[in-house]
Amino acid sequence: MTQPLLKYQSKTATFTGTASKLDISDLNGIKCTWSAYVRFGAEHLNWKFDWGELYNQGVDRLTGYITIKERNNFFPPQTIYVDLKETVHTVSKAISDSEKQLVISFKYSLTPHHAPPETDFYDILFAPSHMNDTVLVIEGKKIHVSKAFLSYHSEYFEALFSKKFKEGSLSEIEIKEVSYDDFGLLCSSFYPYPQFPNDRTVEKLLELGRRFLLRTVIRIVEHHLLHISNIGVQKMIWLADEYGMGVLLEKCIRELDSLEKAKQLKTLPEFEKLTDKTKVLILGRIMEFV
Repeated sequence: MTQPLLKYQSKTATFTGTASKLDISDLNGIKCTWSAYVRFGAEHLNWKFDWGELYNQGVDRLTGYITIKERNNFFPPQTIYVDLKETVHTVSKAISDSEKQLVISFKYSLTPHHAPPETDFYDILFAPSHMNDTVLVIEGKKIHVSKAFLSYHSEYFEALFSKKFKEGSLSEIEIKEVSYDDFGLLCSSFYPYPQFPNDRTVEKLLELGRRFLLRTVIRIVEHHLLHISNIGVQKMIWLADEYGMGVLLEKCIRELDSLEKAKQLKTLPEFEKLTDKTKVLILGRIMEFV
């Protein structure tokens, strides 16, 4: 899946031969630092891209072009093809062997690409097996599962498969209002040979973990947020509060280690979404610095 182009046009900068940063931008989830230096008599331009924010939103890759222009035509406009697969990636270009002062600008045009759904993996995960004894139907697709395994992890499925519900006696049970890929993502997080969460999947996993009463999934995500995630502390506090992750909430409150950080959180829209209990904890943290 692709999205509309992400574009940026820099201001004109003058490069006199001394290593320097020419432009810094932060737009559409892309941070870009443009710098220049001279090496072996040639001017070199560097663009350091950081698109971790887009990666956390599900973008898998960026492709496109950087176009450079020199106002005095010391060199013709040049176009560089870029293929950004790492979230922090530097693009370099040697542009001239002259010692002239350059007055230059650049623009980029990048297309974000999303990774395809792991449908093949989910098909294998939900294939018929002697270990499975019932079938769930999601978006018309049959998912072969073990009643005992799902019931052990989930009070939702424990109730669904019980004799108290008519579904418990059915050979096929339809699960509505969830996609096949999302259910596959959910199950893959706690099935044998699990696929571990990342910053792109944590919110969906928390949402589904709450809906299907899977405390195991909530705890797996909490471990990721505690020890691996690059999500900012403000959003982490909201996630911890919203999904009852007490250890994470305590850690995030401790990380408000200055009056400025604590007061800044109070001004964000997410603050109004917090429970009164968490607001009191934040205000208490503010009072420690007063």
